[in-house]
Amino acid sequence: MSIRFSRSGLPGRSRGRSLVATIAAIFGCLTLAAPQAVAAVNSPLSSQVRLAPNADAKAKAFAASHSRQVAAAQTVCGSGYSFATGYALPTPQERFGTLFIYSKGSWAGPDAPVCAVFDNNLGIPRWMKLKICDNRVDVTCHSDEGNYSQYAGPVYMSPNDCGTITALMKNSASDSVYIVNRTVSSAPCD
Repeated sequence: MSIRFSRSGLPGRSRGRSLVATIAAIFGCLTLAAPQAVAAVNSPLSSQVRLAPNADAKAKAFAASHSRQVAAAQTVCGSGYSFATGYALPTPQERFGTLFIYSKGSWAGPDAPVCAVFDNNLGIPRWMKLKICDNRVDVTCHSDEGNYSQYAGPVYMSPNDCGTITALMKNSASDSVYIVNRTVSSAPCD
């Protein structure tokens, strides 16, 4: 949920201004925990965004146009993770959620741990599932699912075995129709 305050709403009223300042301070902490809580307008690539060493031009452009959200989701994964790529889901024009993928070390490296976060851009609770699976004979998956108004995840895979990441979203757990259903590679694999 994005919260915007207008300065023109209460000119000359100190009580109104202090109320707005108090509300802004309370909600200001959400930007560190909830990527969608950041205002929609972004500045050029923030110094807080760490890019994976082999992030391609598409990933760099995504990070530049969504730098605050990329930085906020990066803190959810923990220290040492760098932005590898992101996806507006289901499409950039119809953005219900955003899938952020981070790595430690080289994204394509076999020993690089991977972290994924699936952000709810609707700002209202939706059933979400984020699943990451390795690409071994005995497939191991890690997932997070439930009704979330902010994000699903983080989910981790170590080492990165050219696995898959699946992001799912429905209006409710009992719904049969997915409003987001996307599976992507956890790394650029051949």
